[in-house]
Amino acid sequence: MFPGAMPQANKKERQLIKLFKQLSDADKDSLQAFAEFLVSRGDSPANEKQHTGSVQTIPGKPLSIDRPEKESVIKAIKRLSETYPMVDKENILHPISDLMTAHMLQGREASDVIDELETVFLKEYNTLQRILDKDNNENKN
Repeated sequence: MFPGAMPQANKKERQLIKLFKQLSDADKDSLQAFAEFLVSRGDSPANEKQHTGSVQTIPGKPLSIDRPEKESVIKAIKRLSETYPMVDKENILHPISDLMTAHMLQGREASDVIDELETVFLKEYNTLQRILDKDNNENKN
């Protein structure tokens, strides 16, 4: 293979490229943003997570990032990921994916989906807070 040349795409990659080429520009942007989100959740080979045995703490409170008046679902996911950097997106991947699918394929209104996304992130943060509070209280005793 020549330096800088891309390796031959496998069957799944070729199928994805074929489907990608059939999408509108807006849908291509959405698919790319969603793929970036999936990679950012941390379980891809490039993002192997490292776990330590230390006491866990929440790295701060959620950030205060205002919701724009008009916001796409993808941008809302990015905003909420920034608002709740301590939330492990792996834990909420399925509800996020379901909501994204409902919006993109079933035509659910973006504002309704974003409302639910905000609830998903907040619930996961609250769950994390309770678990860590409990763990930290047990470690004190």
